[in-house]
Amino acid sequence: MTHRPEKPGARPHTDGLPKTEPLSPSQLHQNAAAKRMLRRLVQGENPPTAPLSIVDRLTGSPYANPMIQVGGVDTSARKTLDFALHLAETMFRYGAGALEVETSIIAVTAALGLKNIEVDITNQSVAINYAPKDQTPIALLRVVRSWTNNYAGLAKVHQLVTDIVAGGVGRDEAIRRLDEAITSPKPFPRWMVTIAFGVFAAVFVGVLGGGPVSSLIAFLSNIGVSLLARKLGRLRMPDFFVTATSAFVVTIVALLLWRFGLTNSPAIVVVGGILLLLPTGRLVSSVQDAINGFPVTAAGRFLSTVLTFGALVAGIAVAFVVGSKTGMQEIDVTETFPPAYDLWVLVIFIAIAVMAIGITEQTSWTLLLPTAAVGVAGYLVLLGGGALGLGDRFSPALSAVVIGLLARVVALKMGAPQLVVAVPAALILLPGLTIFRSMYVLTIEESEILLGAGGMLNAGAIVLGAAGGIVLGDTLARPLTRSLASNERRRARRR
Repeated sequence: MTHRPEKPGARPHTDGLPKTEPLSPSQLHQNAAAKRMLRRLVQGENPPTAPLSIVDRLTGSPYANPMIQVGGVDTSARKTLDFALHLAETMFRYGAGALEVETSIIAVTAALGLKNIEVDITNQSVAINYAPKDQTPIALLRVVRSWTNNYAGLAKVHQLVTDIVAGGVGRDEAIRRLDEAITSPKPFPRWMVTIAFGVFAAVFVGVLGGGPVSSLIAFLSNIGVSLLARKLGRLRMPDFFVTATSAFVVTIVALLLWRFGLTNSPAIVVVGGILLLLPTGRLVSSVQDAINGFPVTAAGRFLSTVLTFGALVAGIAVAFVVGSKTGMQEIDVTETFPPAYDLWVLVIFIAIAVMAIGITEQTSWTLLLPTAAVGVAGYLVLLGGGALGLGDRFSPALSAVVIGLLARVVALKMGAPQLVVAVPAALILLPGLTIFRSMYVLTIEESEILLGAGGMLNAGAIVLGAAGGIVLGDTLARPLTRSLASNERRRARRR
């Protein structure tokens, strides 16, 4: 057998070398993954991405993915911006948080066809900048100068925004509905609100351990304080002095009745009187704004909240000093009171108290019973936390988380924002008795000033824990309420 001579430069034969088998799919996948990992290790930082669209702020809110109405950008953008500012001002006046106001503005302007919107919110002002391409920008500012209790109006505005985002309401119809929500009368007349103040104090005194006589005293004194506060408000007296005067009257009445032997639990009477004076809504909103990234708004509202607490403390302290100088008998603030009623009676009392708070906040009739149910659930969790030994700080916070979660579910189911249900239901968690006892020790028993200061700090921790728990519950409920928001928008489109 002869071999041909190989040509110069020819490749040698490889018949004797082992053959390479083709890679399996799993091996190909592993090689690709290894290449991607190596590329990430050796590459530098990615170039900066484009800024997020402002509509992305709607993620997690009930207004995500707004329906852009047919017809494109409105040629009269100024009217749309004026409407959005009027809407924001109304929501702030009725007690909405900064995040809810911002998402409402973004959702409404996006649904009405406006792009290139920027929103800036502070404690008392809302600014909108509209800068379309190759056009003159428009910058508008609205200042909020007054506040009022009108949760029913806030629920109407929430429903209006939902309908606009669903694509079923045009701008002209939206302007008409907003004006109607603003000018429509509140659900409850003033005399009913005054009675609700007294009813809340009476039943809550029963929950704290007071008997029928103490509840009657709390009922009458709170009606008097409500009328006094209304009169002072007509005289344009600042809220700080109105709150301080109300706290003084409640405390001095309790001390007088204690001196003449008409009540054996003045501390409970005072607590029932001052609890509705606590700025629960503002405190929850301030914590919510701080967590959601609105530090300026949160700081302003928190300062207002601190001033209100300071007014309560000042009123109570002045009453104690007056009582001490006039020879009134000192109060044993360490005294504890066993439950005066069975558990089922206390549950009924809590439901009545929450509904009374709802009336004072001017919520709608349809929300009273659902809000009471949320409050009862929170109260049972509070009792359960106490029975498990969770402590006086953690139990209210845990109860507030449950209230915040249930409030979001119930509120969206009823077509209202979470705050409308959460604030009345959570008022029962605030430590009015701790505030009273600590203030008494600070004012009267000067040798125990550190004990009183520690009590006030403890009360502050409970209040902030409850407010933070409501916000946490609202955040935890967002994945559970996406379908509720979608269903609400589908119903709005059908209307």
